[in-house]
Amino acid sequence: MSLPFYFSLCFIFSLSFILPPPSLAANDTVPCPLNITVLRVVGGGARPSFDSGTQCHYILQALHLLQADYLRRSNLFVPPLNASESCWTSFQSFINEFDPSIDIRSSCGLKTEWISQGCMNITTKQQFEATVPTAAIQAVQGNCNQSLDNNSPCALCTTKISTLLSYLIGRTVGNVSDCRAYTSIYAASLSDQYGATDPGTAKCLFGLDFSSPGSSGKRRTIIIVVSVFCFVALLVLAGVWTYIRFKKRNEFGGGKGVGKSELGLGLGSGLDSMNQSTTLIRFTFDEIKKATRNFSRDNMIGSGGYGNVYKGMLLDGSPVAFKRFKNCSVAGDASFTHEVEVIASVRHVNLVTLRGYCTATTNLEGHQRIIVTDLMENGSLYDHLFGSSKKNLSWSIRQKIALGTARGLAYLHYGAQPSIIHRDIKASNILLDHKFEAKVADFGLAKFNPEGMTHMSTRVAGTMGYVAPEYALYGQLTERSDVFSYGVVLLELLSGKKALQTNDDGQPSALTDFAWSLVRNGSALDVVEDGIPEPGPPEVLEKYVLIAVLCSHPQLYARPTMDQVVKMLETDESVPSLMDRPIPFIAGRIDIEKSALSNSGQLCSPTGYQAYTLQNQRKSICKEDEEEEEGSSVADTVTTE
Repeated sequence: MSLPFYFSLCFIFSLSFILPPPSLAANDTVPCPLNITVLRVVGGGARPSFDSGTQCHYILQALHLLQADYLRRSNLFVPPLNASESCWTSFQSFINEFDPSIDIRSSCGLKTEWISQGCMNITTKQQFEATVPTAAIQAVQGNCNQSLDNNSPCALCTTKISTLLSYLIGRTVGNVSDCRAYTSIYAASLSDQYGATDPGTAKCLFGLDFSSPGSSGKRRTIIIVVSVFCFVALLVLAGVWTYIRFKKRNEFGGGKGVGKSELGLGLGSGLDSMNQSTTLIRFTFDEIKKATRNFSRDNMIGSGGYGNVYKGMLLDGSPVAFKRFKNCSVAGDASFTHEVEVIASVRHVNLVTLRGYCTATTNLEGHQRIIVTDLMENGSLYDHLFGSSKKNLSWSIRQKIALGTARGLAYLHYGAQPSIIHRDIKASNILLDHKFEAKVADFGLAKFNPEGMTHMSTRVAGTMGYVAPEYALYGQLTERSDVFSYGVVLLELLSGKKALQTNDDGQPSALTDFAWSLVRNGSALDVVEDGIPEPGPPEVLEKYVLIAVLCSHPQLYARPTMDQVVKMLETDESVPSLMDRPIPFIAGRIDIEKSALSNSGQLCSPTGYQAYTLQNQRKSICKEDEEEEEGSSVADTVTTE
């Protein structure tokens, strides 16, 4: 053997110890620290139900669940960069057990390194807690370190989580774990007992429901049988109770006087059970009369198709608003119960808070239905843009209102369980507190939307100028119907113009068409109202205009989700390119919308609820929405221009 050949062999042999294997040399890969077993434990061998349109969302949520477990164990939000390839490989293997056809990275548009990147370059628990005020962290720890299996604890936890987002306003790297995901990951990591392996946590914070169809069907059957039995028992008890009460009333002369009566049978049972599971207060009619000075006209602050709104003061000095329903028919009971149920089921800083309710029947006033909410000192957005108290809001306030409204809607769509579609987003339903924090209000038309279902309805409800085209045309109702309405409100907020206007020929024109024509011609900034105090940077103003036009696009799937809207508003994320619009369709949209709304029995003025004045009153007819009932009832809608 020659000497040069011998040295060559020695050199190659020594390199085999110095250099890593080819796979590691190429990717610098280390084992993935994420524990895939967590998904098997919490799922019990099942996978959450989803379709092809939502699979990427649920896949990322499952990954966030693994990150929560990793954060609890290591105080790290994301795995190291040199573990990114092995983590994707492990996660892909788990997904393949259920659907081998899904290639996570190619199907969902994810880059390998994004699994190790996230919100504001925050990687550790200490960095996250240093970014958010201690009080907000303590609130999350106090409300999320418990079982989240029931709606009430889940609502409290998600409400506290939502407040963290206002402090996480930096840039997100990639699209795997954004700042919103970080808040849920942090909350899920707090508890050893009710952490990432708890089904309640998976369902509440990440929307992952691993219940198998078979067990769900059996459970549903049991619930139906028990419900029918309880319903029959209640009917029998109600009949006995009614007979005894009727007999006593006859014996004592019918109970003359102004005194209060009990709740109606069906309504009472529903609200009473709700009252036991929430902090709602059931006020007496006399308490409300005293608080409103016997419903004095001086205390009236608004009116609408449902009735009037009064301001008042509780005994503890708290200023509140009393929404007094008109009770022209029994249908008012169903509408009232529905609105109480919707508002009581959600808690969020950007949603109006329900204090309590009152139901009573008196000989003088008749049947009464009243909702008690926090009083918004600054009225509605409509008041400031178009009302008698019109003010030229500064850009910082407009920006705050736009973001707050978006957050409130995003919570309704993705934070509430089940999700809620508002259906009547407009400037008059955006209330403003003393700090001009936006509160989405008036849930009289809201619909629960379990498991992302799409409603098809022959009865369209809403307000002209704000109703999404697919809803007005075909009765197709989804969360993106609210996105369209939000886009219209955002355009009103930016431009100071109403959703529907009258052109020089006396014909109605839509603000969405006006804004689109300017954006199409490269003049997006011309949409913004002149003379805004303390205007923002031109690039920010233009971005908001583009978001508004994107949200109000006539085609359903061209619009973003409210989660995506919040992300665009909060971060430096760019606005997607705008799809072209079908001009002939847009030209006739107002006529289509008017026809759909009038035929459906829900024609309302765009002004809706607003500040009450005595001048220029006019009446319009606003039928109550009764999609699930036969017939319809008619109530007067008093509005002022």
